[in-house]
Amino acid sequence: MTDISIILINYNSSSFTIDCILSILKQTTSTIHYEIIVVDNASEIEDYKLVQNKINQLKTNTIRLTRSRYNTGFGGGNMHGVQLATGKYYAFINNDTILQNDCLKIAYDFLEKTPEAAICSPQQYNEKDEVQKSFDHFLSLKREIFGRKILEKINPIKFPKRKKVYTNPIKVQSVPGSFLVIDADAFDKVGGFDTNIFLYYEETDLCYRVSKKFKNGSCFLLPQSRYTHFKGQSTEKSIAIRRELKISLLYVLRKNSGYLSFQILRWWLTIKFFFKSLFKPKKFHLFILFLKGAPLSSSLKQQQTISRQ
Repeated sequence: MTDISIILINYNSSSFTIDCILSILKQTTSTIHYEIIVVDNASEIEDYKLVQNKINQLKTNTIRLTRSRYNTGFGGGNMHGVQLATGKYYAFINNDTILQNDCLKIAYDFLEKTPEAAICSPQQYNEKDEVQKSFDHFLSLKREIFGRKILEKINPIKFPKRKKVYTNPIKVQSVPGSFLVIDADAFDKVGGFDTNIFLYYEETDLCYRVSKKFKNGSCFLLPQSRYTHFKGQSTEKSIAIRRELKISLLYVLRKNSGYLSFQILRWWLTIKFFFKSLFKPKKFHLFILFLKGAPLSSSLKQQQTISRQ
């Protein structure tokens, strides 16, 4: 059986995908049996062919490339890859990352030796080698209204400081989707990523569902394992992306915290962005979005078309 199935998504960012693959091949020990599944999420055909040609040049059976004719988003792209995966664990790794050390072996050993752990993630660094926040607290009404710092001050055991640099593994609530390793059985039994979500909060939703379903469904940060993340290389920083972030936020909150929490946050954000838009008219589109309830029908997912190439 394969120890770890590594799933990468390429979306018009072939150079990052290639560098990520090369770093996995370089850093990962031969003592674990792994496979790399690259899902091209309906990139431009030229970008897809660059990845295809590089994989062919590597001449290895370790890597499998598959192409979707439809951009299914982060969760959907990963679910496409899962259908080809055979590993005991799944590693979902953003293509705009570089492994600094043998992250996958460290994660594999930790999950094998830690019965309560179902999910783990390495410590994240930026391109300047500066430590980045590498875990989060579950999405909740109190987190969104009062903020994470207040929660960390009130209950530091339940809500450890995100900006602190840790040296030993620490139990957390959620880890980033940029590098997430999970027990395949747990992932499969909760149904994997929610493909209603096109972008953002997929990993938060996944970690929450695993923790609620399994007694041994805890999530950990592994600071001895390190990776570099060149953030946002597969998504354009645009009004549409900002809207998508808010749509996912309210969808996941409603799903996991209920209708009342959703309505309270929705109207709080509506009022907040109404006043913000008086001084910053560019925020008006978000006010309108919240006024409408930020429905999934406004998601970028509804704008995707099917490629013939």
